[in-house]
Amino acid sequence: MKQALLIIDIQNDYFNDGKMPLVNPDIALANVIKLQHIFRQQNKPIFYIQHIKADPSADFFAVGSKGAQIHDALLPINTVNEHVIIKHYPNSFKHTLLQSELEKMAIDQLIICGMMTHMCIDSTTRQASELGYKPILIADACATRNLVFDAKTIKARDVHNAFLAALSHFSQVIDTKPYLFSL
Repeated sequence: MKQALLIIDIQNDYFNDGKMPLVNPDIALANVIKLQHIFRQQNKPIFYIQHIKADPSADFFAVGSKGAQIHDALLPINTVNEHVIIKHYPNSFKHTLLQSELEKMAIDQLIICGMMTHMCIDSTTRQASELGYKPILIADACATRNLVFDAKTIKARDVHNAFLAALSHFSQVIDTKPYLFSL
């Protein structure tokens, strides 16, 4: 099975000095770096999904802003096996070149990680499953934030776990260490 690593929205605005800081993004980033390292060693393709909002006054990920840039810890991007896909919607496949690039490379399976669990990870993982990519979602290489609903705050840990539980019906959900051990 030919795999590709999909790193979704690991961008500056999601970290402590950004415009939309998540809970524990550095823990997720550390695990993403481990995955990136293994995929680079094995010369497997890596896709960096970068969310850009066209409006320069956007609340976060504004076009041309430092916050919209891919986190420095993931750079430099090797142009031989690594590709940046720009998106404007939570679903990384919607109106992007992702699917056509995966098809060109005959990718059978996506290893998915990134940010935010309840938004872009959710919609991309579901779409990957529906398109037949047999996704593996790396739970501890994802992060999210606290949400508010009905005047109640739902803690990021609960949001993360609830979405992972739902996504386990569309993907294999596993942590970084057991995934790497299985290779």
